[in-house]
Amino acid sequence: MRILLVTPAPPKSRAGNRATAARWAVILTALGHHVAISTDFSGQNADMMIALHAWRSAEPIRQFAEAFPQRPLVVAITGTDAYRFIHTHPDTTLQSIRLASHLVGLHDLIGNTLPQDQRNKLHVIYQSAKPVPRRQPYRRFFHVSVMGHLREEKDPLRPALAAHLLPTDSRIQVHQYGKAHSDDWAVQARAEMQANSRYTWHDEIPHYRIRQVYQRTHLLVLPSRMEGGANVISEAVVAGVPVIASDIEGSIGLLGEDYPGYYPVENEQALAERLHRAETDSPFYKRLEQACIAKQPLFTPENETRGWKHLLSEL
Repeated sequence: MRILLVTPAPPKSRAGNRATAARWAVILTALGHHVAISTDFSGQNADMMIALHAWRSAEPIRQFAEAFPQRPLVVAITGTDAYRFIHTHPDTTLQSIRLASHLVGLHDLIGNTLPQDQRNKLHVIYQSAKPVPRRQPYRRFFHVSVMGHLREEKDPLRPALAAHLLPTDSRIQVHQYGKAHSDDWAVQARAEMQANSRYTWHDEIPHYRIRQVYQRTHLLVLPSRMEGGANVISEAVVAGVPVIASDIEGSIGLLGEDYPGYYPVENEQALAERLHRAETDSPFYKRLEQACIAKQPLFTPENETRGWKHLLSEL
């Protein structure tokens, strides 16, 4: 088939939506399809559209549905769709969901956010990641990574706030990787570095360097207020890096209800306690590590490919 894959993230963007679109294009091409990635619909004669983001891609979704009402239209539900725009912009977001012939979600609990009559269209396809070379975590300090752009949804500075609450003898250093989405976030991150000897913001770095970080870090923290199924969890799990995450649906839907590494969202005191325990309590750290290793089969390229094969078989 000729597949048009629409994402709101422009070319060369390091936004998650663009990375997801690029990875899906590789998978679909390997399955024998011709895939074009675009930020809009301008009348392309595609046999099928896959649109990332129900709200941000609402216009191309509507246009494709009007131009080709009988052709498959797949809409991928993102975190801001599920946990923000379905409430703040319900007409536009729900229009995209209802126009879709199929829906894709990235974690097991995403269906909870959909209207009951739309849930039968949902396919959960886990985002994959590739293993990193052998890990060699730092010895002289306990390296904690925070991956993701600095923006409101990510609650990005919560780990830095938690670092202030650690005992003085803690060896934890928090390293943040991601672009600031506004000058204000950049100012806050730089100010935090000045005030907090445990915190370093590295700004945006290329993905090959992110993979190098996974080789050396002890722990990934995902402090988000909302997620649609963060690929950084897939990457950390496949790399063998334990995860501490806020107790939101988007993380619980990937790691499971019984995962031992959650803390209450926006609670830096609880996060500080989890970080210190991971640093000092070897059996707890091992539990986190083993729980992540048990999840690795979910996040392989083969499993992601199987998810797309299953969806395409229903067209």
